[in-house]
Amino acid sequence: MLVVCMRYARHQMEAEDLLQDAFIKVFDHLAQFQNKGSLEGWIRRIVVNTALKNIDRKSFTHEQYGMEIREDFSSTDPGVYAQLGEAELLKLIAQLPEGYKVVFNLYAIEGYNHAEIAELLGVQESTSRSQLVKARKMLQSMVEHLQSIAV
Repeated sequence: MLVVCMRYARHQMEAEDLLQDAFIKVFDHLAQFQNKGSLEGWIRRIVVNTALKNIDRKSFTHEQYGMEIREDFSSTDPGVYAQLGEAELLKLIAQLPEGYKVVFNLYAIEGYNHAEIAELLGVQESTSRSQLVKARKMLQSMVEHLQSIAV
């Protein structure tokens, strides 16, 4: 679950605090677990919700604008993406602006749909979709930049 917290936190210590808060909630509400699904999934949902509430308490909530994205992406060899490891990809995701990172994590990693994300974050579905598109473009740009450095 620490890995889940790391996707939403800005650094290791914040992730550890999130994990501790989440497990306090898990133990406080353990009697509410109804064995409808896996215990891991139930705990993961609590961890994600705790992380989202932490983001809501901070001043960088619902970021609409981040780094401007170039629209003229050059064609990239698909092999570039295959060479990118999980650790490198997670580091790139962590560098995204907060709004992009949260929506990307919820959609691409946690498996939420745009309606669920909109409800969790208190935004429109279209905002969730646009944040995801911008996050993907920014990640693509970061990967292309890494490739140009490697060459």
